[in-house]
Amino acid sequence: MNEEKKGVFTIVNDRGEEIECEILFTFDSDETKKSYIVYTDNTVDETGSTKVYASVYDPTGQTSALMPIESEKEWLVIENILSSVQQKIDEAESAAA
Repeated sequence: MNEEKKGVFTIVNDRGEEIECEILFTFDSDETKKSYIVYTDNTVDETGSTKVYASVYDPTGQTSALMPIESEKEWLVIENILSSVQQKIDEAESAAA
């Protein structure tokens, strides 16, 4: 992971291509004792939804590598956080309308 400007970093995919990604948010899980980064490359899927990714990261910066999510428990934690964030966004949009 190569940080260029705040909130944006570049990853290299399995084909050697550089892809710019935007950090959506980070969080620490008391349940898994890990730190997570949720990010997007701003592409959309077949339904028109923005693709969002999550990885384990080292908040101390000792390693810049993103590490894979390894268990179903971790995915459940991430999915719950994403659902909560989406609910807050939907509520804010409803209140503004």
